[in-house]
Amino acid sequence: MNPKFSQPAFINEIVGKLGDVLKQSPAKDIEQNLRAGLTSMLGKLDMVSREEFDVQADVLARTREKLVELEARIAELEKQQRAED
Repeated sequence: MNPKFSQPAFINEIVGKLGDVLKQSPAKDIEQNLRAGLTSMLGKLDMVSREEFDVQADVLARTREKLVELEARIAELEKQQRAED
């Protein structure tokens, strides 16, 4: 399992519901195999946690703000340069 990808709640819910259905049968191993299979399948996907996504979204927002500031500064310097010429 990918260490930065925790098992989502919906997997637990799906497995739990299937487990409830199978409780009366001798198929307890099916629940474990299903959980392992789903976890393995999702672990192979190129996904990030919500927390990591939020962190990257914040970084992007700060980068955009800095870009706007730098563009304004360059425009002001270009204006000053033209005024001096």
